Amino acid sequence: MIWLGICILFIAVSGFLFYASYSIASGVYLKAVCKLNTREKLVALTYDDGPEPDTTLPLLDVLKKYDAKATFFCIGQKAERHPDVIRRIVAEGHEIGNHSYTHESTFPLYGKKKMQADLLKTQQILEEISGKEIQLFRPPYGVTNPTIVSVIKEFGWRTIGWSLRSFDTQCKTADEALIRIKRKLKSGNIILLHDRMPFTAELTEKLLVYLKENGYKVVPIVF
Repeated sequence: MIWLGICILFIAVSGFLFYASYSIASGVYLKAVCKLNTREKLVALTYDDGPEPDTTLPLLDVLKKYDAKATFFCIGQKAERHPDVIRRIVAEGHEIGNHSYTHESTFPLYGKKKMQADLLKTQQILEEISGKEIQLFRPPYGVTNPTIVSVIKEFGWRTIGWSLRSFDTQCKTADEALIRIKRKLKSGNIILLHDRMPFTAELTEKLLVYLKENGYKVVPIVF
């Protein structure tokens, strides 16, 4: 019976720690902004993992067409390769944030010094290209842990999560992702999307039409 109790406790603790790390909205390790503080019908569109010229540029065309502002969490390595895309994002009134230099799956396992170097390198790239001070951060995969908390607190950045995950990276079509967003949509949602997906521009246009028809306004994340 004692061993059974120990096993149950171990499973419970392991489950909690997994939840704490992989659910950015949990706030166990790091307090992230996952929802807009509003009672109005406002939502924020956020895009991770860019810039990718083939998909980000058509997306920017759509956002410009509907006069919608978004927030882009950029990978430093990609920003370095495509500075003109970053400049256009900023010139058209969108916000940008730090999403690490390479977005490696092992990022959450980095030691503190390596993590600091990775994020500072990305920060320097984004600030040099954009001419703006970057204060927004979204951890790769939304994973948080004590090391990430320590680094972000020292930098004084704001961590941005989400309250509606589109799962666009797991969808085969724009319509499939749109159905999920419609089903979960609420006022104040911060919506997670990815501007590396081939149907991102199509999905965004359909979403913007739906939001307008239902009285929602799209706003960037600013503080």
